[in-house]
Amino acid sequence: MAFVPHFTITNKITAALTQIERARGFLEAAKLSVDWIAEMQARALVREAHFTTHIEGTHLTLEQSERILAGESVPGVDLDDKLELLNYRNAFDLVADYLGSGAQITEKLIKDIHRQLVLGVRGNQARPGEYRTIQCYVVNRATGRVTYTPPAPDKVPGLMNELITWLTVEAEVNPVLVAGLAQFQLVDIHPFCDGNGRTARLLSTLALYRKGYDFKKLFTLSEYYDRDRPAYYEASKSVRQSAMDMTGWLEYFVEGLATQLREVQSRGEQVIQRDVLLLRARESGVQERALSVLAFLLEQGSGTVHQMEAELKVNRRTLQRDLKQLIEKQFIREVGSGPTDPTRSYQPLL
Repeated sequence: MAFVPHFTITNKITAALTQIERARGFLEAAKLSVDWIAEMQARALVREAHFTTHIEGTHLTLEQSERILAGESVPGVDLDDKLELLNYRNAFDLVADYLGSGAQITEKLIKDIHRQLVLGVRGNQARPGEYRTIQCYVVNRATGRVTYTPPAPDKVPGLMNELITWLTVEAEVNPVLVAGLAQFQLVDIHPFCDGNGRTARLLSTLALYRKGYDFKKLFTLSEYYDRDRPAYYEASKSVRQSAMDMTGWLEYFVEGLATQLREVQSRGEQVIQRDVLLLRARESGVQERALSVLAFLLEQGSGTVHQMEAELKVNRRTLQRDLKQLIEKQFIREVGSGPTDPTRSYQPLL
């Protein structure tokens, strides 16, 4: 038998795919600085690593995740939580190396991704890189109730082979839908004892990347899932409740990607506006010190004198001269009722 996914291209799917293509076009055409892209890529990797593991039950805060991935010591965190986070980064590096090779997606690659994701975690109970040989169950953590019984273990190799075969010949399906279908199908097969969700989400990312839909590696789809986990699980469950029709799941998947890319595009547009305004200010004769004040306000959206003194390490008298120059040249405005207003702040004029 072959894997033949069943779904309908609804208006909702079409609208989301259109938004995704617009965001893709923007990111390809926009003149974004190399430094900004590198900074946002690093930020996206941290957030994806954090949220994809958080979905599976780790208890790290985003700040703790950032510090761990930066190589800092974070006392008091669960060692398995820390290892799962670091494992994701290593698995992502594995995917990046694969993309550079131009090779096809294979069962070995998926097993290698899984091995990297769960290696050394919780006593290697997930059997890194090995298909399960026992029947397992998906259980609601809160109630202990079985919510899904995956295929029998002897069915796993054949089902995985069908999925991999489909991934090599799905040329007529939109690449974004391929990514969503692959993600669901791997979770549904549940080929491993643990780590299926993380592996599936990374497979989805890989499927997008290999078809040129990397969006400069700036999006974090797991963040969308983690914002409303019940909706994430419900979208997956809807397929099994509708005779394996994947339409509902795909509507959820493409809307999630479109939402994340709208946020990326919005940040990119803000950066372009910032760069244009800074260039105009420099060309109008604004001094470098005042430009740093303007850059701070553009980054933060607004700021008080006290905030700028602390952040920019400048004395108040000098800062007030810079603010006056920026106001006179109409690059910022003052917000507040007067000098004694504690909420008085400054905003850029975009």
